[in-house]
Amino acid sequence: MSFLVGPVSGALVAGGVYYGFSTMIHSRTQQHRLDLHRLSERLLDAPSDIPAPIPASQRITYHPFSSMLKSQWNAQVETVFRAAGEWDQRVMGWSRRLLYGGDAESARKP
Repeated sequence: MSFLVGPVSGALVAGGVYYGFSTMIHSRTQQHRLDLHRLSERLLDAPSDIPAPIPASQRITYHPFSSMLKSQWNAQVETVFRAAGEWDQRVMGWSRRLLYGGDAESARKP
């Protein structure tokens, strides 16, 4: 009879463990189903007038005086850079004439 006690007690322990895990899985699954159901109901019954901030296009303010100052500043900076480019071309022509002699424009054209 002692040879039956070991397998029977093992089967009882395995059955208890199986029952405990299956009950735990079942209760957690039910809880997840209820939570998902509540969340889906909240999503479907959400109010349609959700307060939101005004769009960014309406938050932009136009400042005519500062815009005028910026555009004049940009025009002056552009003039300075164009003048620097023209002086660069003049210096290159002068250095070619000085180094190679003659007309720099005719020496550059093939």
